[in-house]
Amino acid sequence: MKTKKVVGRKLPSTKEPQPKLYRMRVFAPNEVVAKSRFWYFLKKLRKVKKAAGEIVSVNEIHEKRPEQIKNFGIWIRYDSRSGTHNMYKEYRGMSRVEAVGTCYQDMAARHRARFSSIQIIRVAEVKAADIRRQYIRQLLDNKLAFPLPHRVQRTEKSQRRLFIAKRPATFY
Repeated sequence: MKTKKVVGRKLPSTKEPQPKLYRMRVFAPNEVVAKSRFWYFLKKLRKVKKAAGEIVSVNEIHEKRPEQIKNFGIWIRYDSRSGTHNMYKEYRGMSRVEAVGTCYQDMAARHRARFSSIQIIRVAEVKAADIRRQYIRQLLDNKLAFPLPHRVQRTEKSQRRLFIAKRPATFY
C-alpha cells in the first residue's frame, strides 16, 4: 500500500477553457489502482468522469517522520451486506500507510469488508490526549512492558550436550 497524490481535471472545452483541478490523496498499491480510485471518488463528488477528464499528475507522498510511532484516526465508509456504514477507528503505526493497511486488514477480519467496499474519508494524526478508543489508550502508558515468559536459558556452546536426560527448566 502506498499514498499517492492524484491531480486531475475535466477536459478543457470552449465553455470552460480552464477547468478546476481536483487533488486527492489516495491509498493504493500502485499507480493504476490510484487513478481508478481517483475517478471513482471524483465521479461521486463532482460531475466528472474518466471519459470526460484527464489525470494531470500522480505523485507518491512520503512520511515526514517515518521513524516515530504515531496515533492515527481513520474515518471510513463501507458497504456491508445490510447497508452502508460510517465508522471511526484508531490505530498506532509508523506511517499513515501502515495505519491504513492495518485498517483494511481489521475491516476484513472484523466486518468481512473487501478493499473495494471500503472508502477512506479522512486520515488524521491524533494527539495522545485526544484518543477516544480504550484499546489504543492502554498502549500510551510509559511503564508498558511485554514480558517474555517461558524463555529457555542457553549455556555456552562448548558446555551444551547433544542429548540430555531431562527437560529444560524454563520458569525462573
